[in-house]
Amino acid sequence: MLFNTLEFWLFFGIVLVLFYSVPFHVGKVVLLLASYYFYMRWDPRFALLILASTVLDYILGIAISTGSPAKKRGLLVVSIVANLTILGFFKYYNFFVSSFAALFGLSEQSAVLQIVLPVGISFYTFKSMSYTIDVYHGWLKLVYGFLNYALFVVFFPELVAGPIVRADVFFPQLFHWKKPTAFAQQAAIYLIIFGLIKKMVFADRFALLADEYFGHLVLHPGAVAAWTGVGAFALQIFFDFSGYTDIARGCALLLGFKFPLNFARPYLAINITEFWKRWHMSLSQWLRDYLYIPLGGNRHGSLLTYRNLMLTMLLGGLWHGASWTFVLWGGYQGVLLLGHRLFTQTIGQSRAAPLLGSRLLAPAKIAVTMFFVLIGWVFFRAVNLHDSTFVLEQMFSPEWRMADCCFTTAIWIMIGIATAIAICEEFFHVTERLCSAPAWLTILCYAACFFCLELFSVTGTTIPFIYYQF
Repeated sequence: MLFNTLEFWLFFGIVLVLFYSVPFHVGKVVLLLASYYFYMRWDPRFALLILASTVLDYILGIAISTGSPAKKRGLLVVSIVANLTILGFFKYYNFFVSSFAALFGLSEQSAVLQIVLPVGISFYTFKSMSYTIDVYHGWLKLVYGFLNYALFVVFFPELVAGPIVRADVFFPQLFHWKKPTAFAQQAAIYLIIFGLIKKMVFADRFALLADEYFGHLVLHPGAVAAWTGVGAFALQIFFDFSGYTDIARGCALLLGFKFPLNFARPYLAINITEFWKRWHMSLSQWLRDYLYIPLGGNRHGSLLTYRNLMLTMLLGGLWHGASWTFVLWGGYQGVLLLGHRLFTQTIGQSRAAPLLGSRLLAPAKIAVTMFFVLIGWVFFRAVNLHDSTFVLEQMFSPEWRMADCCFTTAIWIMIGIATAIAICEEFFHVTERLCSAPAWLTILCYAACFFCLELFSVTGTTIPFIYYQF
């Protein structure tokens, strides 16, 4: 079930009615059954995989909380190895087998399997792992009640594509659940509507351009076509993923659960470090807390800090997909973060520091950051290394013909509107103000949003959310 289909909204309406028609302890059962039904709409077989992972980590969590230090460490290793083995088999087996075969000139036909990737496996695996790690370190008290833990793992609004809601965020809200206030309900409705507009009006429109460019690279030579094609994908993935997150947060809020912010206008970041503090924030924080810091973080000198940063970003890239293009994308992001760290340390000791810190340079910094981010998106979107190399060559080709531009006048208008809205949200927090606006303004805003969805949505095809494949 996709968030941008009538089927999902009929399902969600039924869930809402049932959930609020019964006491909360029964409502939890409604949410659990609804979540499994939601997941089984893709492939019923993989519901057993989630259930097995849930049972394993729930039992291990109990054993870890009561075991001796040595036993606890061993049980944590079992949890981590089991989760990563499941994830590794379904997501990375064929990738590693193919890479090994190519490296040694062997045939891969006998070793490659016809494996179906379970939707959302990267997200719920990270969630489940974080629980046992938190219990081991004493950061989280043991959660009693299998139903409670099962609902945490499979809660449908964020099951498929995040945000990655960690146990210390979810369980306090579950155990102290309160019906959402009128303000929260209003905020939830805005999140859902704006998320649908991001997806159906903006992301899907840019998807058509990006798919046309990356699907027929030879037909679109030259730098202008390359930059606008990559730019179309950059806008598609932002509106697609942030739109999904908004809808997920809105649905959860209507059910009484507040999910963390996952995007904070990342394309307005003034450097790459800030970009990663604004983009897919739940994943960035997960990688920081469960990978970068355990590796040593920045506590053991510059060289080890650089190593830890690079390893974190390489594994973050691999988390997104089983392809060398994703590994390159992660490595590229790691190089950018290292470069920015070195640049900051060097400039911070120079006389130019006050000048470079001026707010007047913010637009230039944003432009430079976007330049490097766009180059990175080439690796993320290209089908293979050959295509990514071709696109990069075209981006820096001397052929500049404006006639090759992928953007129409309407697309430029959409980009301008999106930029203006992002700036207003950055400095004036328009969405929060709308939640407390007079009734007439709220009705007018709703009408404008529905008019926008009806008039400007891409029709004739349903384009899946990008992060469903991860």
